[in-house]
Amino acid sequence: MGTMRTFILMAALTALFLGIGYLVGGALGVTIAFVVAAAMNFIAYWNADKIVLKMQGAREVTPDDRSPTVRTFASDTLRLAGHAGLPPPRIYIIDTPQPNAFATGRNPEKAAVAATTGLLSMLTREEVAGVMAHELAHVQNRDTLTMTVTATIAGAIGMLANFALFFGNRERGGLITSLAIMIFAPMAAGLVQMAISRSREYEADKRGAEICGNPLWLASALEKIDRGAKAVVNRRAEANPAMAHLYIINPLAGRKGDSLFSTHPATANRVAALRKMANEAAPSDAVGLPAGQSGPWG
Repeated sequence: MGTMRTFILMAALTALFLGIGYLVGGALGVTIAFVVAAAMNFIAYWNADKIVLKMQGAREVTPDDRSPTVRTFASDTLRLAGHAGLPPPRIYIIDTPQPNAFATGRNPEKAAVAATTGLLSMLTREEVAGVMAHELAHVQNRDTLTMTVTATIAGAIGMLANFALFFGNRERGGLITSLAIMIFAPMAAGLVQMAISRSREYEADKRGAEICGNPLWLASALEKIDRGAKAVVNRRAEANPAMAHLYIINPLAGRKGDSLFSTHPATANRVAALRKMANEAAPSDAVGLPAGQSGPWG
């Protein structure tokens, strides 16, 4: 059901883009819009992971990394990937005190996962495992490609809507229509993008809980990340708000007003779903992590 909903919403987003192209330039506008969308998605497909990681200031974890915390984090993430039946992802660290994480890459073979230093310092080992299981679920569900394409089309709609004011076909509605397109088209694209993002987050929470073996690990992590994200500004995310939907919790929540139209479901609803999942099935230590950690890494 989630996959079908995503497909329908992405089709609606593409149709909106082509429709604006028609209103701006008629049949020629549709053609140009189609070519632009194809080119942008081609670039996004092959280079999205590199672009996202660079924009967020991520550094890749190497086998000779000196930090015991980072080495343990990388080892646990690879263990989770193996448990999920996924190829080993590239693992990155982002130097920011805000707790958060995201995944990127066009397919499981080219996937990368990233966590902030704030995440590793605030959460227990089990909670970090729950977060990374969620990100690996995005990889397994191929959400990383879906969300990249969605963001690309939504951004193109905003650009095309601005063109409508100056280059719109006056025979198709005049200035008022052009203004309406410029104002409402990006809003509609944003709403569709939010709908896709939110449905994907619920699916990743469920699958992530299955991968790590204990829904309560992820539930507890989400509560801590939500509080931390609201208290600490993620400057790189603020500079690139189009990437916000990739994170497990909205990284823009550190400033008032940023979460008015959030790409993420309410954290309380996600936590409630995970706690219900935990009550329906006894949790198990599926990935072999030490139980009962009391500190960040025991």
